[in-house]
Amino acid sequence: MIQVAHVSKQFKDKKQVIKAVDYVSLQIRKGHVTGLIGENGAGKTTLLRMLCTLIEPDEGTISIDGENIFHHKEKVRRRLGVLFGSETGLYNRLTAKENLEYFGNLYGMTQHDIKNRIETLAKRFGMRKYMDRKVEGFSKGMKQKVAIARTLIHDPDIILFDEPTTGLDITSSNIFREFIYQFKSAGKTIVFSTHIMDEIAHLCEDVIMMHKGQIVYEGGLEELYEAENSRDLNYLFTSKVVRGDLYV
Repeated sequence: MIQVAHVSKQFKDKKQVIKAVDYVSLQIRKGHVTGLIGENGAGKTTLLRMLCTLIEPDEGTISIDGENIFHHKEKVRRRLGVLFGSETGLYNRLTAKENLEYFGNLYGMTQHDIKNRIETLAKRFGMRKYMDRKVEGFSKGMKQKVAIARTLIHDPDIILFDEPTTGLDITSSNIFREFIYQFKSAGKTIVFSTHIMDEIAHLCEDVIMMHKGQIVYEGGLEELYEAENSRDLNYLFTSKVVRGDLYV
């Protein structure tokens, strides 16, 4: 289980102080698919960056299975697969295959495991034809597929995605969703942010709604539907924001 306790993070923008995450507490259940939704600037990406130890909170603690993640950064990072929006993390002068090999080596994988994992991912994402081409000539969608494969190369048990289907065509988006179902069956913990409510509705068991750095709902989707007597996520999110519901 991932536990976030009284976490805050602020940034300075010229003379202004922006509180990106404001005293947030929540739990992400192990083996569940959790959707993270909110407007641009709600604090979603900042929260995800703290979860993967890229930035530390100004206040509060984050733990995975009872261990403070900032006391065990390297151990935590080996358990995580992370993809942030348009930040593919790829090297343009390397081929798709070389990129995946490089990241597999970073995670200490054997050459045998790297080869097998690349073959599996290339086949699954329909990338076989361009695995030996340099990434710099790829379309946005092609780069995004390689970036997702890079995220999954070491078969992590906790996966964090920020807008994972950005730039993907319908077929590739559907393949990604199939991966989510597979991860769920394998008992992996997945958190992903998206503006596509249908993805939340079809893929997630739990949802976290953020507004201006705070939580307006955290919990199971079915519990939310039952409590609000509606299954319209757009309406439910807007309703929570308008009412000013806060989870502290």
